[in-house]
Amino acid sequence: MSYDLFIGDKGFSSWSLRGWLLFEKFDLDVNVHMLGLYNGTMKQEMTKLAPARFVPTVRTPEGWIIGESIAIVETLAERHPDVGIWPKNAEARIYARWLVAEMHAGFSTLRNDCPMQLFKQIQNFTVSDALRADIDRLEAMLGVAFERFTGDGTYTGGWLFGAYSAADAFYAPVAARIAGYGLPVSNRLAAYVNTHLSDPAFQSWRAQGVAVQYDPFPYDLGLDPKPWPETI
Repeated sequence: MSYDLFIGDKGFSSWSLRGWLLFEKFDLDVNVHMLGLYNGTMKQEMTKLAPARFVPTVRTPEGWIIGESIAIVETLAERHPDVGIWPKNAEARIYARWLVAEMHAGFSTLRNDCPMQLFKQIQNFTVSDALRADIDRLEAMLGVAFERFTGDGTYTGGWLFGAYSAADAFYAPVAARIAGYGLPVSNRLAAYVNTHLSDPAFQSWRAQGVAVQYDPFPYDLGLDPKPWPETI
């Protein structure tokens, strides 16, 4: 029996991307259901999944509802201990959980000022002091992973803890925001963003998302946006 995963529009829904990657990257059997995030039907469609209110939501093979992203990742890790959702190393596992929790609860300016969109790169985006502070915090938090868990501490690309983990799934939309808004980041954070941009799973998700046409388009892309970058 398989899980059911309920998600929103792939071109925009950052939390849906996180949930989908947990199944895709760890080869867990799932049926994916698209809800009407932008056509006004999602609230009605979510009633069958109550008390969940937002995407992603998961229904287990037993019919149990999981309506919160950290609950989803911990449930999948508990039920599938051999697929590597968390790093094997104890210290790395602790830090991966910290990264996931901080992404879930923090970086509010980054999330609010730069809503994820996978269509174009916005030009001349103004970075406020509050957004700069979020980027600095991101550099510091991911920098610890780069320095402590990548062999000799030199980082030029790859996943945060060697093998792909839940932490990478949670930071995939951050990479998309950095790419989509041309945010100023260090070379090593840019290398991590490029790891996501070149990931076949991310590319597949994005291709399906941008294939959908919207009228009107949900977000302001500014004047003369650039094509979506292959690398930053």
